[in-house]
Amino acid sequence: MKMIGASLLSFVLCGSVAHAKLVSKMVEYKDGDQVLEGYLSYDDKGKNRPVIILVHDWMGLADNIKKNSDRLAKEGYVAFAADIYGKGNRPKDQKEAGAFAGKFKSDRPLLRKRIQLAVDTAKQQPKVDANKVAAIGYCFGGTTVLELARSGADVDGIVSFHGGLDTTMPAQSMKPKILVLHGADDPFVPTKDVAAFEDEMKKVNANWELTKYSGAVHAFTNPEAGNDNSKGAAYNEQADKRSWIAMSNFLQEIFR
Repeated sequence: MKMIGASLLSFVLCGSVAHAKLVSKMVEYKDGDQVLEGYLSYDDKGKNRPVIILVHDWMGLADNIKKNSDRLAKEGYVAFAADIYGKGNRPKDQKEAGAFAGKFKSDRPLLRKRIQLAVDTAKQQPKVDANKVAAIGYCFGGTTVLELARSGADVDGIVSFHGGLDTTMPAQSMKPKILVLHGADDPFVPTKDVAAFEDEMKKVNANWELTKYSGAVHAFTNPEAGNDNSKGAAYNEQADKRSWIAMSNFLQEIFR
């Protein structure tokens, strides 16, 4: 009887582990005739849960964002990595990336439309609690998620990692809580932009926080950026780890 009981327990445990698998797949959605292709990731066990929309840097939806999506899925969220540029539109180099990103940064209504479409698509995915939504972004993606917040979108939280803080369409109101994770030595986000952002948040009585990491420049979460701060963009392991923890704590707070 003891052997049967042990075997049964082993079967139950193994069955439970086998069922709790990570699901990841590409998801197509549209902006008019433009096909967009996001990346969905979630653990298929348990009940519906908060959804986190991730927005890529200026190089488009690449492996680094997919890895972070999987990481968030393993932490208990549904993660949807948005595609702002469109299916197949992937910059070959930094020059091309600048052109892609520049198109959207110079057309904030289009940028807001693309990120809102990603939010709408994410809320329709399996295992999603559509009443619990946050968006995070890196560099260009940080700019993008802050534009989502400024648009008056009905989301709970926004996290910008080394994102641009400028805008041509300042917020008139602000629903989500805001967390900005910023490199203290980032040359691509001038002091005047930081000051203007802070004034903007105060004017709309936003619930916001801006954390600066000493010794960190632009792209501090991206190992592919190298380690030469003089180039203006470089990886910073300490800032990377601390900023992920800050984001995790923020998400736990807003979805408490």
